[in-house]
Amino acid sequence: MRLLGAAAAALGRGPLPGVPAVLGRQRKQVNWKAHCWCSSGVIPNEKIRNIGISAHIDSGKTTLTERVLFYTGRIAQMHEVKGKDGVGAVMDSMELERQRGITIQSAATYTMWRDVNINIIDTPGHVDFTIEVERALRVLDGAILVLCAVGGVQCQTMTVNRQMKRYNVPFLTFINKLDRMGSNPARALQQMRSKLNHNAAFVQIPIGLEGNFQGIVDLIEERAIYFDGDFGQCLRDLLSLLVCFLSQIVRYGEIPAELRAAAADHRQELIECVANSDEQLGEMFLEEKVPSVCDLKLAIRRATLNRSFTPVFLGSALKNKGVQPLLDAVLEYLPNPSEVQNYAIFNQDDSKEKTKILMNSTRDNSHPFVGLAFKLEAGRFGQLTYVRNYQGELKKGDTIYNTRTGKKVRVQRLVRMHADMMEDVEEVYAGDICALFGIDCASGDTFTKKDNSGLSMESIHVPDPVISVAMRPSNKNDQDKFSKGIGRFTREDPTFKVHFDPESKETIVSGMGELHLEIYAQRMEREYGCPCITGKPKVAFRETITAPVPFEFTHKRQSGGAGQFGKVIGVLEPLDPEDYTKLEFVDATFGTNIPKQFVPAVEKGFLDACEKGPLSGHKLSGLRFVLQDGAHHMVDSNEISFIRAGEGALKQALANTNVCILEPIMSVEVVAPNEFQGPVIAGINRRHGVIKGQDGIEDYFILYADVPLNDMFGYSTELRSCTEGKGEYTMEYCRYQPCLPSIQEDLTNKYLEATGQLPVKKGKAKN
Repeated sequence: MRLLGAAAAALGRGPLPGVPAVLGRQRKQVNWKAHCWCSSGVIPNEKIRNIGISAHIDSGKTTLTERVLFYTGRIAQMHEVKGKDGVGAVMDSMELERQRGITIQSAATYTMWRDVNINIIDTPGHVDFTIEVERALRVLDGAILVLCAVGGVQCQTMTVNRQMKRYNVPFLTFINKLDRMGSNPARALQQMRSKLNHNAAFVQIPIGLEGNFQGIVDLIEERAIYFDGDFGQCLRDLLSLLVCFLSQIVRYGEIPAELRAAAADHRQELIECVANSDEQLGEMFLEEKVPSVCDLKLAIRRATLNRSFTPVFLGSALKNKGVQPLLDAVLEYLPNPSEVQNYAIFNQDDSKEKTKILMNSTRDNSHPFVGLAFKLEAGRFGQLTYVRNYQGELKKGDTIYNTRTGKKVRVQRLVRMHADMMEDVEEVYAGDICALFGIDCASGDTFTKKDNSGLSMESIHVPDPVISVAMRPSNKNDQDKFSKGIGRFTREDPTFKVHFDPESKETIVSGMGELHLEIYAQRMEREYGCPCITGKPKVAFRETITAPVPFEFTHKRQSGGAGQFGKVIGVLEPLDPEDYTKLEFVDATFGTNIPKQFVPAVEKGFLDACEKGPLSGHKLSGLRFVLQDGAHHMVDSNEISFIRAGEGALKQALANTNVCILEPIMSVEVVAPNEFQGPVIAGINRRHGVIKGQDGIEDYFILYADVPLNDMFGYSTELRSCTEGKGEYTMEYCRYQPCLPSIQEDLTNKYLEATGQLPVKKGKAKN
């Protein structure tokens, strides 16, 4: 059994829970609470990492997280994502996630590797759940970007890259699935440089690919690393445990002779890439000095923290290869909480200026507590609020203040999360991620101590919904359950919007895509016993004008006593195509023809009138209202007069110009086998798509196209049927552009029929 202890030590972790360290002597078990798991002020910032794992769909994020938890001793067994063994991955705790084999909600956990606490958030890959990635990256210090060795840089990879850039998150890249047919890590690296504009280089190169993938060559240490054995079997007795433990030893060896030249070339390329972004290594490079291993590691760390270099690691999470070196890289190259500058905004009541205040990451109570609620979840014991602590100490029983509402709340229970399991803690410090119970708040709220109530953390970017659908309970008696479920989902997910349409008398839910809304309809049935009926999604069309038009409108109303009078003169202009979603108001008046106190009233009238367009009843956008002149009356002019004048001016201008309907255009990326290229291109053309480009990977082709969202409904079913289930696609919002005349005429006629301005055609089938 001494051999067993040596095997565990070689892995860089303690024994598995419940495994005897030395047979016949004391039983040493990994006691998670004994480590305090970041809940003790003794643990310094240097011993903490907060990381997220993000990638495109099916790149292996959850599988990688599962392996990380196994190798760090957090879980005793590994399970597959799809739940083929009836268990499923630990991080996919929702039944719906295990059934579909996708991650729907980001899940938080914590573990330990080489005496360093690692807080991990596993995020979804589908663009429909992009808010989960957004708020995870907002509170994390570093990240791992996972790429598929076959797919390379894909649609959602670019979205995740933009989000990391927005929050300035340093990251490592892990090219996964090197065991798959058609894997090509060199192409993935080239795409990172060309598509994402990253200064990236291999830190490892593979020993074999596809079925021959045996291990990796570490270019920094200049050695080969092999990962022998299959670690997925169930451990039933001590003997099988010993065999498994011995097979898990990471074996180091000499670089194979046939790879020495390639390793030397790639190492030189790595040094050059790092030297381009790090001054100290750049000076050594110019002086033709050979950097030591320590020099190179420090240079990579500095460049990674500055986001000027991206180290690229290789492996196969499913085949348990390359995970331990990646964990070592997380400790060596990603920042600890003290190396990241986080700012809070100090809101002063008497000043419009916002002062940024740097948060102090010292892990003690010397500074007042500041935390950000970044995620809400309805747990078994009420609302669960995930909080990132940015400064100070939070103890169980403390009273904290919500800076948005001004309400004070008492912390009844403080827990650490491991997927859907909880562990109570007494206190947390700066740099920790914890969860609170029974706190009434919204996603993005800031909590502080009383003497810091003017502070608020910078809020999370929430993308606008792109798709709407009418939803109602199939049984009218379930209205209460429906309302309860909708209320909970809107609190949890800022991209899930709900409003009641007074015209159609329908509850309209809006989200980030078909899958997003479908998942919520299924959750409503599973979690609340309320089956729902959904109508055809309603696309967020917009209306705008095609050319500038002047207006001169007088609002005059006289009844007994003081009347109403307001006159506005100006021009209504269309905005540039990239600003089609915006509305602008420009005050270009001189003198006192329109008193300054009435200008906001004109703006309000303009914005109110933009809520409903004349053609199809959709919102007006892409307009600039330039107020140039006007007139007022000493007695009859008031705020309501100029609100009505602003509304009337817009309606007058729209009546004197051409109005067109805008529709959302989606960037679509289709991946399918080469033999189905013809039917796929025909399908895109049939949906009025514009093909932007094409790419090829082995036996697959990638089609890039811009397609109107209104024509994309039901495309997933069509794609599966025409590619024998082998094709897949992703799409994300790109821009608004004018729709086809036939679609505009159809939308206009439907609106006129719905409002009774046009008789319904006889014999027309009802939708």
